[in-house]
Amino acid sequence: MEATAKLRNVPTSPRKMRLVANLVRGQKVTRALGLLKFEANSGAERVEKLLLSALANWQQKNEDERIEDANLYIKEIFVDEGRQLKRLRPAPQGRGHRIRKRSNHVTLTIDTKVEPLGSKAAVQQAAETKPAEANADATVKTTRRSSSKKTSTQAEATA
Repeated sequence: MEATAKLRNVPTSPRKMRLVANLVRGQKVTRALGLLKFEANSGAERVEKLLLSALANWQQKNEDERIEDANLYIKEIFVDEGRQLKRLRPAPQGRGHRIRKRSNHVTLTIDTKVEPLGSKAAVQQAAETKPAEANADATVKTTRRSSSKKTSTQAEATA
């Protein structure tokens, strides 16, 4: 089950915040928290706080499950442009240059990771649990085939 958290009107440019978002996209939550804690970029503190908020949202939805056992990862994180504050800065010869103070919106979604049926981990786990049953089924199938051939040849011989 997934949980979402949004951070709106962050006063940094979207380009700088996307650097941090790309750093943690697809990572496990515990690894992402470790990366964000020691990242020098100023947006990392805000994304870390947002990730903790998403964890709290997930915990509220799933009260009966533990966070440590859930195998959570960052499913989706994206940064959109927010509003721009337009200011004028004095320039030479009586002119004015426009300064755009950008902001952004960050949306983060976390989810539990389930191993797909065809993955290597799932195939390996299935092979470890049922090797004897597969061999027994194979021997039964071969004996059935050979017995059916014998009956068809015996029927042709009598006719």
